[in-house]
Amino acid sequence: MRDSMRRIDRGSLATHVLLSLGALVMIFPFLWQLLTALKTLGEAVHVPTTFFPERWNWDAFHEVFTALPYGDMLRNSVINTVGRTLGQLVFCSLAAYAFARMRFRGKNVLFALFLSVLLVPSSLLILPQYDIIQRLGLLNSTPALFLPGMFSAFGTFMLRQFFLSLPRELEEAARIDGAGSFRIFWSIMLPLIRPALAALAVITAMWSWNDLLWPLVVNTDPAQMPISAGLTSLEGQFETNYPVMMAGSLIASLPMILLYLFLQRHFVQGIAQSGTKG
Repeated sequence: MRDSMRRIDRGSLATHVLLSLGALVMIFPFLWQLLTALKTLGEAVHVPTTFFPERWNWDAFHEVFTALPYGDMLRNSVINTVGRTLGQLVFCSLAAYAFARMRFRGKNVLFALFLSVLLVPSSLLILPQYDIIQRLGLLNSTPALFLPGMFSAFGTFMLRQFFLSLPRELEEAARIDGAGSFRIFWSIMLPLIRPALAALAVITAMWSWNDLLWPLVVNTDPAQMPISAGLTSLEGQFETNYPVMMAGSLIASLPMILLYLFLQRHFVQGIAQSGTKG
């Protein structure tokens, strides 16, 4: 019995050590980001690199708001993220419900075409999307940031898997009571897939907040850029103010960290259950 308990204690200790090391690896970039933001420019570029600053310098957190139209960029990031996230929750849930629950001719072929979009690199879609935005006269505008990203094949597939896992008896009982297809979708089915909706919301929000290539292509006005694209302008040809860049990046990452912490339980549950039934 003692030998068994010792093996369990050793296994538990090894597990905690590995998990602690993994947590340290995950936290270290944020810690380095904060320490760099608190250094002077000389300390940030000093060779050999110093880990801790000689003096806690908070000037970079003030300079980032003067070096960039930071408030406008944060606003653009919020609008871009909210627009894409709400769009995907609405359009992907409607499409997923149709593919999972409705019967119509060519459904399987159409769904296969939807999935084939996942095989196409997103960079290949930039030119046609840019041409559409240009023809609509939306270049250098906030709607240009989120309009192409309001729907995704991944979100449709993920929510479809959840709809397939729900019992059909719920629909049949609702139809007997006189409920239509949209009423069943809105009042019965949609509340039951809240974990999947939360997971899709977190994934879409993080992807939208960190998107860099599309905002750089469609918007050249700094006042219309999100913060992900705006921070790249701090990188100069001959010199880069690393403390200011790290301070701006740290402030920009806080909303996504808070969002994940708020929806963490639903996110993990949604990802775990997204492929339970095909």
